[in-house]
Formats: sequence, structure tokens, C-alpha cells
Amino acid sequence: MNKIFRGRKYFLEAIWEGLLKISGSITSIVVLLIVVFLFKEGMGLFNSKKIEDGYSIAINKTNTLTKLSSEEVKNVFDAEITSWKALGVKMENDEIVVLRLNDVESYANEEEMALLDQSFDNLPKVINRIIEDNPNMIAFVPETYLNKGFSGKKIDLGNISPKEFFGGKEWFPTAQPVPQFGVLPIILGTLWVSLGAILLALPFGLAVSIYMSELASTRIYKLMKPVIELLAGIPSVVYGFFGLIVIVPLIQKVFNLPVGETAMAGSIVLGIMALPTIITISEDALRTVPRAMKEASLALGANKWQTIIKVTIPYAISGITAAVVLGIGRAIGETMAVLMVTGNAAVIPHTLLEPVRTIPATIAAELGEAPSGGVHYQALFVLGCILFILTLIINLTVEYVSSKNKHKAH
Repeated sequence: MNKIFRGRKYFLEAIWEGLLKISGSITSIVVLLIVVFLFKEGMGLFNSKKIEDGYSIAINKTNTLTKLSSEEVKNVFDAEITSWKALGVKMENDEIVVLRLNDVESYANEEEMALLDQSFDNLPKVINRIIEDNPNMIAFVPETYLNKGFSGKKIDLGNISPKEFFGGKEWFPTAQPVPQFGVLPIILGTLWVSLGAILLALPFGLAVSIYMSELASTRIYKLMKPVIELLAGIPSVVYGFFGLIVIVPLIQKVFNLPVGETAMAGSIVLGIMALPTIITISEDALRTVPRAMKEASLALGANKWQTIIKVTIPYAISGITAAVVLGIGRAIGETMAVLMVTGNAAVIPHTLLEPVRTIPATIAAELGEAPSGGVHYQALFVLGCILFILTLIINLTVEYVSSKNKHKAH
């Protein structure tokens, strides 16, 4: 009977071991496929044209212009650049004349208007004549209207480059004729808010963890522990609502700002959200300090605070560092709370009292409106790749710090 029982026991253990291996393998494969899909969708952005799909920018054949950057195109069509000289082109009439499809009727003569009334098939001919008679004109029209005997020149803007994407200072994905995908303000906004959150959360989190591990009585500890765990379990939208109702008006009033939705509001909310992580991990690290080391310090004449500062904290510094890094990870990846309190302005921040936009908030706000497979859609996936890399760096840092702590303990 014992042999039969042992055989069944080993058989069940083998089944459970196999199921765990299969489960782990499937989970790993799924995560890997998600990462591959993320990068596959995102990297397609750099094979996409800068200009809106199906459209072209055309000029007169006598114009010597050969290339334009995305920023220059936007400035020309927004009337911020109005002279050809600013683009390095010498012309008798230096004023830039912009032609969009809606402007064709303004330049068409009576005969051409009659042709257009008969059929829009005559539109390419009319556009060709208008551009041919206006050497200082630049046109943004559908590609199909330039393929039938067009005598001008089409400007090839090329594909979106990593340099323009990562170094660009303007995020305007719906701009015409060329969407602006400058991700620098969004990356800086993410880092700015996260840095502010950690600078606010670290002193408070470390102070609470020291108090709980070294100074608090058992009764107070049992009271504080569930409160901190409750903070960790509150949904982020509740934090965002609290920030919107309480913190945002307070910042606006104290600093006399036109709006209170700023990087500081996001930093405060994220700092509160990061506190449970920092407190819990730091407290665990402080409790691992050998009692013998504390007693030895006290026996040599040091008081309790000197022991905490000179012995306990230095010994647990690796665990405290890991807590801070994980707190940063929580701040970087947060979406809803940041979306509600930071103002969502994609501009390069200079102080914490300016509106900013973060990577997770941008993805959450725009992914539902981006056409699937389009340039905007791919740009948001690249933002996801950037967020993944930042999170990976944070996790690797935690692993390094933790392994360092283990070697130190041994």
C-alpha cells in the first residue's frame, strides 16, 4: 500500500511540475510575443512618409527648392514663414503663396470654373495651370491630381527619421500637411514628473519606514501597516480625482497661476502613490539589519539616532535604493492620475509649475483616435517601446541592486 501511495504521490507531483513548466513557458512566450508585436508596430513608423498619405507638395518648375523639413513645411502652411528667402530660395517675388485644394476656385478663371462645373476630372488641369502661372506658389494637393501631365515639381520630403522623431520639439500628430512627431517634450515631461514625485516621496517614505521599523510601538505599527497597504490598493483614478479637486486648485491659488494642472500637481499625486512601495520595501530592508550590529553600536556609546544614521541606513542602503527605483517605475508607468492633473500640454517643461504631458497619458488619450496602422498609430507604439525600455532599465537596476545586497548579506 505504501508503495502504491508513494507512486501516486510522485505521479501527481510530476503532473503538477509539468503543468507549472507549461504555464511558465506559455507565459514567457506570450510576453515575448507582446514585446515583438510592440516593436514591430512601432518600427514601421520610420518607413513611413512624412507627408499625409495620398498627398503631395508641389512647386513651380522654375523654383530651385529641393528639400524641406517637417518643421519648415508646418511653418510655411501656418504662415510663420512667408518668404522664400527664409528657405534659401531667391525669387523675384519673395512672398510665398500657399495653395490648398479649397483655394483652387480663388485662382481659377471663368473658363476653368465652367470646366470644373462640368466635371471635376478637369481639376488636375486647372491645378497645373495655377502652379505654372505662379512661380512663388507652393501647393498641398492630392497625389492623383498631379499625375496627369503635371509640369511642375513635387517635393519629396522623405521618410520620418529617428533624429526628427526623438529630437523634435513639437507633438502635433494631426497637423496638415505634415504631422509633427517630436517626442522630446513627452519624454522630458515623463522624466520631469517622475523626478518630482521621487524627490517628494523619498524623504517621507524613508522617514515613515525608519519610524515603523525602529521607533514605533507594536500597537502603532499594527495600526499603520494596514493603512499603508490600503493606500497601495486605491485605484489610480481616485488619486487623480483627489488631485483634480484638492491639489490642482491649491497649487493654482498658492502660486497665482492661470491653471493648476501642472507638473507639480502630477508629481504630488504620483509621490503619494509611490509612498506605499517605498515605505514597504525600505521597511523590509531596515528590518534585515542584524540586531548584533545595532547592539554593538549602542554598546560603544552611540545613541539610537546615531545608530540609525550611521549603522542601520548604510547597511540597508541597497534595499532602500531598490525601493526608490521601484517607486520611480510606479511613477513613470502611471496613466490615469497623470492624465487628469498635468494639463496634457506637449511642451518642453522648464519648471514644475508648467503643464506637461507624459508618455502613458499620451498613449491613453490618443490611441483610440489614431487610425489603425496609420502613422499616428505607429508613433504611439514607438512611445510604448520607449516606455518599455525605461521600465526595463528600472527593473534591471532593481535586479542589480538586489543581487548586490545579497552578496553583501553573505
